Amino acid sequence: MGIDRFMRLREPKREKILEGAVEEFSRYGFRQASLNRLAQSLGISKGSLFQYFGNKEGLFLFIFDHAVALVRKRLAQVKEETAEKDFYEKIRRSLAAGVDFIRRHPRVYRIYLKMLFQEDFPLRTELLQRVRFFSAEYLRPMVLKGMAHGEVRSDLDPDFVVFFLDAVMDRFLQAHCVSFLDGGTGLFEGAPEVTARLMDEFIKVLQNGLAGEGVRHAESRPKERAWNASGCGLQVPGS
Repeated sequence: MGIDRFMRLREPKREKILEGAVEEFSRYGFRQASLNRLAQSLGISKGSLFQYFGNKEGLFLFIFDHAVALVRKRLAQVKEETAEKDFYEKIRRSLAAGVDFIRRHPRVYRIYLKMLFQEDFPLRTELLQRVRFFSAEYLRPMVLKGMAHGEVRSDLDPDFVVFFLDAVMDRFLQAHCVSFLDGGTGLFEGAPEVTARLMDEFIKVLQNGLAGEGVRHAESRPKERAWNASGCGLQVPGS
């Protein structure tokens, strides 16, 4: 098979082809990526790329699997390093690992962003579903263990907690690379000390929530809450 032939190449040549392909897809996306341009930049024939990967889609899927393997390897290290840590330290280390991954592999992450915000990728829905499934697979045991140890509220739906964490952590990482997602936080291309401070804020919100004293005491004022709601044009039971 073609992939087997590719894997039998010497490592420097394999790495050169991988790096060239990542650069091509991260810069141009899938539709505008060119195997002719890639082959020329690598100094090999276009036919060699077809022999290894079949077509452009095959090459892209190989790059995707390569990227997922890199992420899995890094998170496996985090899991091992934080085995004895509490839930919130595990989340913080996982988030820090994501930021570190982006700094080490910016072009790989750029491909992921292009998949999110563009629609011209093969099997886009299926591949993004794989990303979300992998994230849930990583977070769910962490959440369940946190609930069992009393670190996470046990009355919450664990599947929704996983969904929430995945969504917010993903947005945090996106904002590190995309200026219009920053929201004025300073996270976009922020200095390490800024990113560290915002990760601390992230964990603080997870631990303590958003509710202030007024909300905590709101249950003692049900009529006032109902009046405020009806004043906004909402249907209030019993009104």
